[in-house]
Amino acid sequence: MIDGTEEDHEFGLEDDSGAVIAAVGRQIKLWREQAGLRAAELGSIIGYSENLVFKVEGGRRIPKPEFLDKTDDAVGANGKISAMKKDVEEARYPRKVRDLAKLEAEAIELGAYAGVVIHGLLQTEEYARALYAQRRPAYAEGDIERLVAARMARQVVFDRRPAPLLTFVQEEATLRRRTGGRMVLRRQLEHLLEMSQLRHVEIQVMPMEAEEHAGLGGSHRVLKLKDGKTVGHNEVQLISGLITDPRQVQILEMRYNLIRSQALTPRLSREFIEKLLGET
Repeated sequence: MIDGTEEDHEFGLEDDSGAVIAAVGRQIKLWREQAGLRAAELGSIIGYSENLVFKVEGGRRIPKPEFLDKTDDAVGANGKISAMKKDVEEARYPRKVRDLAKLEAEAIELGAYAGVVIHGLLQTEEYARALYAQRRPAYAEGDIERLVAARMARQVVFDRRPAPLLTFVQEEATLRRRTGGRMVLRRQLEHLLEMSQLRHVEIQVMPMEAEEHAGLGGSHRVLKLKDGKTVGHNEVQLISGLITDPRQVQILEMRYNLIRSQALTPRLSREFIEKLLGET
């Protein structure tokens, strides 16, 4: 089973990623000390602050590729620190995010109903950051940046060629809630309108006045993969995961198709979002 949802448990930070970053940090510290440099001196040489050097060495900040390259030169590691760039790049995103991104990369069609927040693939960076800043227990600032970067990285699915069919149904309430404030919401609504213009993307709105709603069981998605298989992904509080049982997948697919038929059409949805934007 592959876990991964739009909620905080999607991005549990207690995975292999943290161990990799901590190991890289220890290696950098060992090379620095062997070179006879203090953290402040290394920072001065490579153009970073002493505080950032300490955070990288302590595994509390993920080093950028240029940080690794410059450090490699400064301490005379002869490419041994630079060689860790690939490991660091993979560890930049939590394991569960990497697993979910692999699924999305294999999908020829993805359909998602989002009833609580704007779907992660449609979020702006500001909106995503505002969401993570509200999570409890609270994330550290460095973790928030890492999680936002991971969410933004998944959006490469829109650039894939041949392009997959991507459909989304957003609950009206998610378009009205001022997550991050008025301007963050305005930019998020503008982004939705921009994305809806893509030929392989359809965004629909489930209005509050709808009397029939097949998605009251919660947010979920259905992915049709290149190998012909169809899988589902369910998202609930603290529990989420990949659904592969054919009968359960069939139920999710049926519900999603009903949700789409009950929601506003893509054209009416764009008009609805434009109206909300004018009111925000």
